[in-house]
Amino acid sequence: MGLEDDVYKKAWSDRMDRRMTGAYIDHKSVLRDILECNNQNVDENIIEEIHQQRVRVKTVPFLHIDNEIIKTLHILKDMNIKIGLISNCAPEEVEGWSKSALANLFDDIIFSCEVKYAKPNPQIYLTGCGNLNVSPQDSIFIGDGGSNELQGATNVGMNAYQATWFQRTHMRGEISGFPLLNNPIDVINLVENQK
Repeated sequence: MGLEDDVYKKAWSDRMDRRMTGAYIDHKSVLRDILECNNQNVDENIIEEIHQQRVRVKTVPFLHIDNEIIKTLHILKDMNIKIGLISNCAPEEVEGWSKSALANLFDDIIFSCEVKYAKPNPQIYLTGCGNLNVSPQDSIFIGDGGSNELQGATNVGMNAYQATWFQRTHMRGEISGFPLLNNPIDVINLVENQK
């Protein structure tokens, strides 16, 4: 795009909140804004190429879901546990969602770019609980801890746990104060103990 890496990375990072909360209508509009703010020409062909590469890269994880996660979600559904997803994301990051084995395993899905607020904003958790018709106090929130999401969940009364099964061993437990879940199946034991 004609920008130095560090200039681009800073511009991209500076727009994170607006990307996650849907202030930009799409990925291409973010790229245009970065170029315009840095007095660069906007080449729509290059923007389209970059956009398509990003969509492809962001779709890959949706196509390779750990079988233990799928198994755990099926067990929870068999237990009649309501399952919701709350994700901070920009639109292009979830274009591949419908292709995922996960897509039909949640009772409610909240993408921050669609609801216009992101974790740790209390409203995103309350919306999730409301959509599932459960109180925060009767809910379990599980996440890796990014975006201060665990504290945000705790602040609205949810029981927050840090998922660590996909993290490298040396990264586990970096967010202090929250119980760790080391395997997806640990969620089943957690739910059974909460009953």
